Amino acid sequence: MIRKVREGYRVLAESGRNMGTYPTREQAKVRLRQIEMFKHMKKK
Repeated sequence: MIRKVREGYRVLAESGRNMGTYPTREQAKVRLRQIEMFKHMKKK
């Protein structure tokens, strides 16, 4: 999930854990895709 905060855009896990803050929404989207990719790799 991506949330707008004062510093930029924050990527949050489903549990609410902070996965990083990025200055642009595009950078946050890239990081969110990376996290999803690693989650799927772990299941195999």
